[in-house]
Amino acid sequence: MRPLEIIIPALLAAYFLWPILTRAKRPAYAAALPLLAVTLTPVHLLVEKYRWQMIPIYVIVAITALVAGISLFRPAHISPRGTITASTLGLIVLAFATALPILLPVPHVPQPSGPYPVGTTTFVLTDNARRELYSGIDEPRKYMLQVWYPAQPGPNDQRAPWMQDAGIVAPGIADYLKLPHFFLDHLTLVKTSSYLNATPLAEDGPYPLLLFSHGWNGFRAQNTYQMQELASYGYIVAALEHTYGAVVTVFPDGQVAYNNPKALPKGAPEAEYDAAARKLVNQWSNDLSFALDYLTRLNANDPDGHFTGLLDLERVGVFGHSTGGGATIQFCGTDPRCKAGLTLDAFMTPVSESVLNSGLQQPFLFIFSEAFPTEKNTRLFEQLYSHLPPSDRVVTILGTSHYDLSDLPMLSPLAHQLGLKGPLNGKRAEQITIDYERAFFAATLKGQNTSLFDGPSRFYPEVRYDH
Repeated sequence: MRPLEIIIPALLAAYFLWPILTRAKRPAYAAALPLLAVTLTPVHLLVEKYRWQMIPIYVIVAITALVAGISLFRPAHISPRGTITASTLGLIVLAFATALPILLPVPHVPQPSGPYPVGTTTFVLTDNARRELYSGIDEPRKYMLQVWYPAQPGPNDQRAPWMQDAGIVAPGIADYLKLPHFFLDHLTLVKTSSYLNATPLAEDGPYPLLLFSHGWNGFRAQNTYQMQELASYGYIVAALEHTYGAVVTVFPDGQVAYNNPKALPKGAPEAEYDAAARKLVNQWSNDLSFALDYLTRLNANDPDGHFTGLLDLERVGVFGHSTGGGATIQFCGTDPRCKAGLTLDAFMTPVSESVLNSGLQQPFLFIFSEAFPTEKNTRLFEQLYSHLPPSDRVVTILGTSHYDLSDLPMLSPLAHQLGLKGPLNGKRAEQITIDYERAFFAATLKGQNTSLFDGPSRFYPEVRYDH
């Protein structure tokens, strides 16, 4: 909960506890507590902004302040016992009301730990050489690209939201998670540590480039804590949003493109499903290729002058989650510009037979959650792994599930009960994931030594080496 969201119910709690602890009626000046709470509520609405989870507390504030105000002028003749009973009931109701914003807080995106401040900006990419496969109309392939980078923010630069157009994206996520449509409306309030459109820090460039591909029904900001952390250590990180494969894409001109379930037809015969998955990931792999083309042109001559010469295109890494992990393997298996790859719960069904049987030439790290692998996914992964050099590493983070490798567990302390994480502490899962990502890309793209991949580490007992 945010500061005023804590202070307001705390004032009410003190008001209700007063007669319970003193075993006597409240003095007149105790009415200052709910009156102060009602005074702070408009400040909260102005500064912290309204969210529906606070409605029960707003109602209790209004009622309690009204009753307390009236009691100043027309004292009620209630016995101390009656006051204690009423206060106990009020405290119980307040506890239930306060549980709602506690269990559905405004999420906090972890602050990056690296030496560089982080900026972020977005681009719309249109590939006129390809036609859109999933819109139902004849149009060029178009998608969003968000970039995080070392920055030198100015005094007037604003913190970027976790997700742009959250008023549209958040209900889409709620629908996908089978939650009430309004359930995640408060995501519009989430800010990150990145500065929106801040000036890039050119002095220490050029920086290695990392491309990120999200999962099916994901979105480009789904791994923001990883994007910020990597950018703060001197990488430029570019996350794609695969239109019609993302949960929803909102373009700057107002066009909204929702996920097309036919692109990955659930319940279809296996052969039909596999063919559709390969078609989808081939498109996503081409999205990665075009994004790299676009960034190469931007590096050569950015019309705004911000990114010219900022990218080290000889040091390009690619990583992805779930279906985006499959796209990462497919891209790196077909495009030599990829110098290192990392996957988070890679979905192997879409990877082409040619890549499965020829392997990968770049160094790779494969991170899996404990709950994700299926028999088929494991079989296809073993097929790929048999063609990889022994230096490639496969690790499983014990106590995690699929979404532990993204930002989604931060949505609620009930994330485990909602199926958004495994039993491992969420902050610990975040720390392990980012530590392994940073160590891998530092070793492969920056030439820094690490012993983290030599085998099991006493610092990470939750990490199992599978090969």
